[in-house]
Amino acid sequence: MNQANTKELSLLLDACANKVEKAQLKIYQLYYKAMYNTALRIVKEEALAEDIMQDSFIAAFDKLHQYKAQVSFGAWLKRIVINKSIIEYRKKVNENWMTLDESIVQQPMMEPSSETSTYKTKWIYEKIKGLNERYSLCLTLNLIEGYDYKEIASILEIKEGTCRTLISRAKEKLRTELVNDPQWKKIS
Repeated sequence: MNQANTKELSLLLDACANKVEKAQLKIYQLYYKAMYNTALRIVKEEALAEDIMQDSFIAAFDKLHQYKAQVSFGAWLKRIVINKSIIEYRKKVNENWMTLDESIVQQPMMEPSSETSTYKTKWIYEKIKGLNERYSLCLTLNLIEGYDYKEIASILEIKEGTCRTLISRAKEKLRTELVNDPQWKKIS
């Protein structure tokens, strides 16, 4: 981000802290798509992802005084979205709102965030979503959201070694799923 954009963002955030609705709307417009996609990749339900995204913006604006410019605002906001998504994900798992199979049937294929996404990328993303929920969540946080083992372990409240094992097994399961699918030969 260049210096002019950084200054503009800083002014917008100051206005947001002072409850200026136009500034809040501008921040929302800048970040809502990415935050919605982040929530959707975790909870796999459009309406719930929308709610999480909205709640995250409200929480961010309420806690803006806690934001320190040590990380980008987008990264700080994304962390709020991920934390709220994990809470909802755990509720879903604990209450068995829907099975993974129902989630896959009901969920339309989500575009990866890249403008230049290819069929292969979409296909691999669908394979990740088809893994068991723990594997899918770990791979999403690691490969798509870019969190390292320590961060994922903290988010999921598990030991770092357990996290490494889960991701390793998830990658191996994904690799097996990919190469055993007849579609693999057509697109590789």
